[in-house]
Amino acid sequence: MKAILVLMDSLNRNYLTCYNDKSQVLSPNISAFSKEACVFDRHFISSAPCMPARHDLLTGRPDFLERCWGPVEAYDITIPDLLKKNGIFCHIVTDHCHYMDRGGENYLQEYSTWDYIRGQEYDPWISTVSAPTVGEHYGKVFTQYERNRTAFVKETDYPTPRTFMAACDWLEKNKDEDDYFLQVEVFDPHEPFETPQKYLDAYDDTYSGPRFNCSSYDEVTEPPEAIEHLKKRYSACITMADHWFGKLITKLKDLGLYDETLIILTTDHGHLLGEHGFTGKNFMHGYNQLSNIPFMMKKPKGEGAKSRISNLSQTIDIPATLLDYFNVPAPKTMLGTSLLGLEKAKTRKEIIYGWFGGAVNVFDGKHTYFKASVREDNRPLYNYCSMPMTLLKFMGQTKRDEIEMGRFLEYTDFPVYKIPAYFPIGHFKSTKFIRESLLFDYENDWEQNFPLKDDKLEAEMQKKLVRLMKWACAPADQYIRLGLPIKE
Repeated sequence: MKAILVLMDSLNRNYLTCYNDKSQVLSPNISAFSKEACVFDRHFISSAPCMPARHDLLTGRPDFLERCWGPVEAYDITIPDLLKKNGIFCHIVTDHCHYMDRGGENYLQEYSTWDYIRGQEYDPWISTVSAPTVGEHYGKVFTQYERNRTAFVKETDYPTPRTFMAACDWLEKNKDEDDYFLQVEVFDPHEPFETPQKYLDAYDDTYSGPRFNCSSYDEVTEPPEAIEHLKKRYSACITMADHWFGKLITKLKDLGLYDETLIILTTDHGHLLGEHGFTGKNFMHGYNQLSNIPFMMKKPKGEGAKSRISNLSQTIDIPATLLDYFNVPAPKTMLGTSLLGLEKAKTRKEIIYGWFGGAVNVFDGKHTYFKASVREDNRPLYNYCSMPMTLLKFMGQTKRDEIEMGRFLEYTDFPVYKIPAYFPIGHFKSTKFIRESLLFDYENDWEQNFPLKDDKLEAEMQKKLVRLMKWACAPADQYIRLGLPIKE
């Protein structure tokens, strides 16, 4: 048995024609794949952004209720480890630089083997003492990426092509093997939005203003023509990733592996490009553009091809699906549900999702509710972890007297740190953009521009949220932060 998971970072579903027939983004290979797969319409994140989503992907638990961005913990039970123990070889090829950052420890080590492709974002790859000069620009600039991009002379120098080529090489070498799980991750279309010029030319880009290839992670202040340029750069990244995804599919077909392999295509989260007045992610509410993500699954022998699945699903279901496929029992700590046969099976009635320190969100198939903190300082809020690491730094180096240690997590007896979380938290600088709880109608307002005012419905959604928080073993301080009763 063989399974392949392809993860394209920050892939917005409304840019794909299989989800939005009005999209002008060129992604013919993803479109063709969608016609041979089950397409899930109500698939959501569990946690975000990058590493929290990958933690969910490995453990089958929504970690955003417990901690911010961080490593695989000492008490985590992960899908690669379970598969390995049951005779399934696990390989990952990725250009995701955060696996190599502080705060990204222990992920790659869970696999049998791993192949890391250099050069994305601020990967400390190209080494020059003097930093390249960057002229007038909008948005963020990563100095290290300015060094890295000097190595991208031809298309096959870019990390996304190199990642897919490495995956194809691995398949060629292992074409006669069986019982493996291959994970292929490309950082594109994550920013910086950088491609060979031909992909940008496909969108008739005539922009001549200040450079703009990375979001500002703030309210939009750039002129409309700059935002339009940013969207075209993002679209170009999708088109390049799609082209090389097509190379992977062709390789599978040429090797005679396509029909006998379970293939999943998805993302970790979306990205705002002017929607709701923002560029970036994870410092505002979890709008559908960020949270309702693409998910396509092609089963062996074409089972379920061309079907549309309206059942609720999310990232934590992927581990359960892969374990089910390989006939490996799932541990009790994994909360996900297998998506195999989902079109015939009963599924959960509600889902919970979000990012650490933000609103906690519930979706019941009809309505979405963002429950905000009741206090402007977002307290109480704690990180629970065995490894006090987060993105690019250690946690708890200030206010050390406030750190506790104990058996604080309900689902494990492993002792963990309890570390107070103060702003800034990830992309959050404050609660400025998440102070108000919001309620939306999914069917009639997918873009979530028109909040509902319905006290009775809000009370019902709060009850559903409390049930889900208990199901996920949320720490007691999360209920207090949100002003929710610990008991229904």
